[in-house]
Amino acid sequence: MSSSRGPHGICVVDKPTAWTSHDVVAKCRGILGTRKVGHSGTLDPMATGVLVLGVGTATRLLTFLSGLDKVYEATIRFGTETDSLDADGDVTVVHDMAPPLAADVANAAATLTGDLQQVPPMVSAIKVGGRRLHELARSGIEVERAPRPVTVHRFEVEQTADPMTWTATVECSAGTYVRVLAADLGRALGGGAHLTALRRSAVGPFTIDEAHRLDDLSEHGAEGALLPPTAITRVIRRCDVDATTAIAVGHGKVLDRATLGIDLDADGPWAVTGPDGTLLAVYQAHHGDSVKPALVVPAQAGG
Repeated sequence: MSSSRGPHGICVVDKPTAWTSHDVVAKCRGILGTRKVGHSGTLDPMATGVLVLGVGTATRLLTFLSGLDKVYEATIRFGTETDSLDADGDVTVVHDMAPPLAADVANAAATLTGDLQQVPPMVSAIKVGGRRLHELARSGIEVERAPRPVTVHRFEVEQTADPMTWTATVECSAGTYVRVLAADLGRALGGGAHLTALRRSAVGPFTIDEAHRLDDLSEHGAEGALLPPTAITRVIRRCDVDATTAIAVGHGKVLDRATLGIDLDADGPWAVTGPDGTLLAVYQAHHGDSVKPALVVPAQAGG
């Protein structure tokens, strides 16, 4: 990793609606005064909520955050389908659909829980034949998309005052499209549906309660907004080492598991922290009983 100057850490942002995830990254580069900002997983422009950013040296930690489970709060409108499966799209079908019964909606949601094969929407960033699906969709081209395995741990639905509008809480694996779930729910009830609102309330252990609005970041900058790089220990195992071992880790040496106090049958990766509690490196399994660095954090950047 390069220079240790500038802010370093993990920033949880509350993405506003109508912003792309790239827009948020670009804005935060200006606010935080560094080009080294990236995100751990895209949110659709319509969606709001938790977007986890890596800043400075912590951009290289994002790879360990990309596969985390997500939690969403969604609003689903029955009776109408759109080409994007959400409110940003154009209406494609209007169904003569009676307000669904609570028991029927709950039962249909239950069938969309567990391990599923989900077909990605055409309006998405997935590449097919070297082109992103949303680019093809804008050109009026629809292509076959291979189903992808996803897991929906929880799909709870609740009526609103409008009988055709329901809210839902979805807890799911990375890569799950909630708008596809909404569309599939509508079809399961004999009609159609689309998302009218979506808010991500959690990415793994990073929650909306600790998220910062862009206005607040603009006012206060990085001060108080960045979690230290050691926040990665929320999702990978922590390994504390003494001063002598810390020097070897800082030089990126391949080490025996015993040196780091790692069980022989334990799976990595491991966040290695020094005597002062700062993050020194992330190590991963190597040959036999040895481990090697996946990345080494420069001095002064691992708090």
